[in-house]
Amino acid sequence: MKPTWTLCLLALALPPAMATDIASPSGGWNRSGLVDKSGQATVAYPNAPIDRGAQSKRSMIKGRIAAAGGKRAPHQLVVNGNPLRLMTDEQGHYARPYLFGAGSNSVEVKSPEGKSLRRVQFYETNSGRPLPGLRVICAWDDTEAEIDLHIVTPDGQHAYFGHPVLTNGGGLDVDSVDGPGPEMYTMTAPLRGNYHVYINYWGKLGANGYHFDESKRQMEMITARVTLVYNENTPREKREEFVLPMRSIGELTLVKSFTF
Repeated sequence: MKPTWTLCLLALALPPAMATDIASPSGGWNRSGLVDKSGQATVAYPNAPIDRGAQSKRSMIKGRIAAAGGKRAPHQLVVNGNPLRLMTDEQGHYARPYLFGAGSNSVEVKSPEGKSLRRVQFYETNSGRPLPGLRVICAWDDTEAEIDLHIVTPDGQHAYFGHPVLTNGGGLDVDSVDGPGPEMYTMTAPLRGNYHVYINYWGKLGANGYHFDESKRQMEMITARVTLVYNENTPREKREEFVLPMRSIGELTLVKSFTF
């Protein structure tokens, strides 16, 4: 029998002229899986992420941002306080993956200037969605860049795109490629010991696929934001954020080593 869950949704009031929407179905964001074994993908922008099977019950946050004066600058999607660059298709539709935990969750769309345009708050009561003891989220600001998240756990295991599922219960949620992320590592019951968090500026996406030609970069320097969340959605929640410049393709950066 498949698990069921209930979400209580509250969309905050906004002016009648609001041009931003968050599609929040009455049953909540409860899609399980982004790409199944048949290869059928759920659309995300600018491209669909790769589901490597590390987690379950992922959600695709969807909506639309109307253009102002024919232009639609990149907005920001803030999920539980975690900011993500938000890109759209030509009609203004957006779709970004996320793995919600139990408890109170919020989804907010902000303008390029940081103004809140739309916010939805909901409470996840499904007991099948445990509270993450450790979550690491990586996002970046160049839609053609591919940045990979790497986590080394106390027992010496290494989570990355080529080995997303660890035997200790941790794993990468989604391998978000060809877009601004997120890449997310989640562990419900973290092992005690030392963790090491790295990010790797793997490459760029061009008309002919991935390349490693520095001369074709659109941005001289891109910025990655890594957020560490401990004991999410509990009174003991603690957060740390790191903003890191990424200057060269192939660059490997140690974000933080810490003891849990």
